[in-house]
Amino acid sequence: MTDPPVRRKRVLLPTVLILGLVIVTFMLFSNFWSDLLWFDSVSKTSVFTTLLQTRFLLFVVFGLVMGVGVWLSLWVAYRVRPAYRGTSPEQLSLERYRQSFDPARRPVFVIVPILLGLLGGISASSEWRTYLLWRNGVPFNVTDPQFNRDVSFFTFDMPFQRFVIGYLMTVLVLGIIGALVVQYIYGGIKLQTPGQRTTPAARAQLSLLLGLFLLLKAWSYWLDRFELEVKEGSLITGLTYTDVNAVLPAKTILMWIAVVCAALFFVNLLVRNWTLPLLGLGLLLVSSVVIGGIWPSIVQQFQVRPSEANKEQAYIQRNIDATRAAYRLSDATVTDYSASDVPNKEAIAKDSGTLTNVRLLDPTIVSPTFRQLQQIRGFYSFPDSLDIDRYDIDGKTRGTVVSVREINLEGIPEGQRNWINDHTVYTHGYGVVAAYDNTANSDGQPSFYESNVPPSGKLNITQPRVYFGEQSPQYSVVGAPSTTNPVELDYPDDTSPNGQKNNTYEGSGGVPIGSLFDKLVFAVKFQEQNILLSNLVNDDSRILYDREPRDRVEKVAPWLTLDGDPYPAVVSGRVVWIVDGYTTSDQYPYSESTTLGEATADSVNTRATSVALQGRDRVNYIRNSVKAVVDAYDGTVTLFEWDPADPVLKTWEAAFPGTVVARDQIPSELEAHFRYPEDVFKVQREILSRYHVTDPQSFYSGQDFWIVPDDPTRRGADEPQPPYYLTLQMPGTSSPSFSLTTTFAPSKRQTLAAFMAVNSEPGESYGQMRVLQLPRQTTIPGPSQVQNNFESDPEVSQQLSLLRRGGSDVALGNLLSLPVG
Repeated sequence: MTDPPVRRKRVLLPTVLILGLVIVTFMLFSNFWSDLLWFDSVSKTSVFTTLLQTRFLLFVVFGLVMGVGVWLSLWVAYRVRPAYRGTSPEQLSLERYRQSFDPARRPVFVIVPILLGLLGGISASSEWRTYLLWRNGVPFNVTDPQFNRDVSFFTFDMPFQRFVIGYLMTVLVLGIIGALVVQYIYGGIKLQTPGQRTTPAARAQLSLLLGLFLLLKAWSYWLDRFELEVKEGSLITGLTYTDVNAVLPAKTILMWIAVVCAALFFVNLLVRNWTLPLLGLGLLLVSSVVIGGIWPSIVQQFQVRPSEANKEQAYIQRNIDATRAAYRLSDATVTDYSASDVPNKEAIAKDSGTLTNVRLLDPTIVSPTFRQLQQIRGFYSFPDSLDIDRYDIDGKTRGTVVSVREINLEGIPEGQRNWINDHTVYTHGYGVVAAYDNTANSDGQPSFYESNVPPSGKLNITQPRVYFGEQSPQYSVVGAPSTTNPVELDYPDDTSPNGQKNNTYEGSGGVPIGSLFDKLVFAVKFQEQNILLSNLVNDDSRILYDREPRDRVEKVAPWLTLDGDPYPAVVSGRVVWIVDGYTTSDQYPYSESTTLGEATADSVNTRATSVALQGRDRVNYIRNSVKAVVDAYDGTVTLFEWDPADPVLKTWEAAFPGTVVARDQIPSELEAHFRYPEDVFKVQREILSRYHVTDPQSFYSGQDFWIVPDDPTRRGADEPQPPYYLTLQMPGTSSPSFSLTTTFAPSKRQTLAAFMAVNSEPGESYGQMRVLQLPRQTTIPGPSQVQNNFESDPEVSQQLSLLRRGGSDVALGNLLSLPVG
């Protein structure tokens, strides 16, 4: 009779395991279900289903290829095992392993392929971007100069082919390893037996697998030829003289050798003699070293090095042309500009439109002032770097420093931090604060034209509540029956009975959680029992989550690279967030690659927590193809087409039909607040610092390259100066325009080499890039020299010394460069 404690243990363990499995399954389901509800709340369910279907398709197809391929190799190896294995010492020793392995053989033959199939499927499902680009690719209608193929082959087809080759090679390698192990254990391969060491069946199986592997290798060599066009070299990206005259022929020769070797292995299915296949394989290995490695090195050393500039001239030109096209620099207008650092009165009078619009407020320096004057309470906050925009005020377009007054849970008094306050009371920010960027009051403070709570000013805000913002809480539970008293804090109000104005959310944003099931789902998702138990969560409640504008856009358009600095705008009385979206590629033939994070880093975004840094992704093609808009009240996400001609955008539109709204549907009031985005501009200026040189010989010498100067206002920090939004009139234009500007310095010098501005006003001139290039013999001081001159002035130096006493520091504002005259 079984002891009761033993029986209880036998029952308890399966019960605990089943309960744990149920909990884990429901946790996974809660994430899935909440994601589906989120996409439904923004009317983008098609995005969710497309992603799900694509990942599932890749998981199933490639998982089956891996699992079935490995299983088939194991099964065949066992099925064709020899009936008589002999009595050699090797086989007698292996017999013990066979007897031990046989009971577990069937489970191993099933479990190992299943596990490998699952791993392979998971790995393949992460390649959904590569697959969708290949599946939906549209032509660029631009051909590469070497193979005369459309660029779409390189950007869309080639990456997926490379993935398929690598994946199938992995399947075959695992299949070969499995076959070798099983054949050895069961006598198909004999390492210590004289004469034939493989049975005919083992030779046939291994010959077939190796032949298939070599066919894939031939395909890989064929693809290698095209990948040379995106290969990054020490001089340029793309084919060089050595590549065209040595590497390219070598790849072609190796491809055909691999095909012949594969044929020899297939013939070995009938001949069953390893001599010719192994000789062919040896020839391939030797050829890959001699033809693929040594010969190109000889060509480079003895043909190219002695006259590299002449040999590489044509290929440098290809690189220049492709790079300028890929980064949209081909249309940049470069003008020789005879500058002087002492403008005369006539020049100043001529450019009065520029000088009257010079921005005085630094959006980073003035942020503490906004907090001091407009924060109202500690639970409100402003970002550490404000935004620049322009508004029509009293019939004139005025440059503006603008920010949203957002909720900040960290500012709630310590004793009041609890679930109710954090998630049902302090749910939203309130209002916009805007000041003229070129004006200050008599006391030196910003001249606000939109401020206070409730809002007052010239922007005519009808919905000031900000439920979706850069600093919104992780989630908030909002909404209540009309018969209940509002609990969501709007703003402090001494005239109200309880000292504050409250509000009940009436928007369509978020997900309804009135049902018990939905409460349970979100209680599990956020690991918070109050969502399930609190009486503040009722039939009319909605839960707001994934509220940061960039996060929302990234979820509905995961194929976009997003600008690091969303900015607010007031449109038709509502607050919206504008997020610039980029389509990118790292496979544009001959185009120079850059790292987004390095190209976009400057003295602002490396310090400002409100500006997101780009990652380490490398790109060699970029377009600002989408303007995304997020409504701050209801969280609606709208993607507007901005560059309809972009083939990458067209491809993604084909993959996710209906998610991007046509450009002609953009409301004019909204479009007026669009601007040229900073991150793409910083990428362009980093590339233009070298690729303004269009002569191959000059490019090779590198003497005319520029650099982006370091920000001289950041003492001791080697951080590039950020670009600045300014309203200015460039030489040769008829009127001032809102522009994004930057300066360049000669490489390894601190003088001024060039000034660049891109028109940021939506319209025919939007995106027009103008570069004022100074003569090389001029010595106009650059930003660092100008800052040194300022601080070297005796009077200024004395004041700075006084201010910096006692460990204090002086925050220096933007140093702006302007062309005058």
